[in-house]
Amino acid sequence: MKRLESKVAIVTGSGTGMGAATAKLFAEEGAKVVVTDINVARAEKVVEEIKSKSGEAIFVEGNVADEASVDHLVEKALAAYGTIDVLVNNAGIMDNMAAAADVDDAMWKRVFAINTDGVMYLTRKVLPTMLAKKDGRIINVTSLGGLFGGRAGATYTASKHAVVGYTKNTAFMYAKDGIRCNGIAPGGVATSIGESMKEINEDGAKKQATGMGLNPRIGQPEEIASVALFLACDESSFVNGAVIPVDGGWSTY
Repeated sequence: MKRLESKVAIVTGSGTGMGAATAKLFAEEGAKVVVTDINVARAEKVVEEIKSKSGEAIFVEGNVADEASVDHLVEKALAAYGTIDVLVNNAGIMDNMAAAADVDDAMWKRVFAINTDGVMYLTRKVLPTMLAKKDGRIINVTSLGGLFGGRAGATYTASKHAVVGYTKNTAFMYAKDGIRCNGIAPGGVATSIGESMKEINEDGAKKQATGMGLNPRIGQPEEIASVALFLACDESSFVNGAVIPVDGGWSTY
């Protein structure tokens, strides 16, 4: 039997990178996957690839920063499959590496809207379904930037620290309701998140780069997806409220 046989999973930001790899792996393991992204062409390609390998998936266009869009996404998932077993909050963007004195209001609001508000909107929306059946898995893709201070600018770092706290609180609050909430903190991974970086702050980027030489290597999206699969299935039944660094040892120095 496949590890996610007949489970229904929503994976946000699943048009590329870690989200796409997670959606594909979940489908291979038997899940019915709701692929969602603001990039329609990329996300539809992921669905096509899943279906070409006899997997099951649908695409729902969604903007996690918009609560109405999130409501539509979850409602479409329920209409298609009747339930939601796993939520992977993967969608996210970078900031421009600016330190506190150079934080831009618009950048702050946009990064928090996607990286933090989106996690809250999706979690809040799926919880009634999970609570009704006393079973659910929520996986928040945070970052080493949510555990340490020198991996990005002040805005991204703050947004991901918030997700770490939200993950742990959710895990504790619903531990007796059959719902587990865990986080993954990737290090440097080969994804397209760099496309979201605009008008990079030179001073901030220079300071942030001082630790890059300590990174043993760049990870691959599939390596993050494998950890997400572990957290989504019953093999991790006693793992709750954990935020797992997946960084090739970068954070051990």
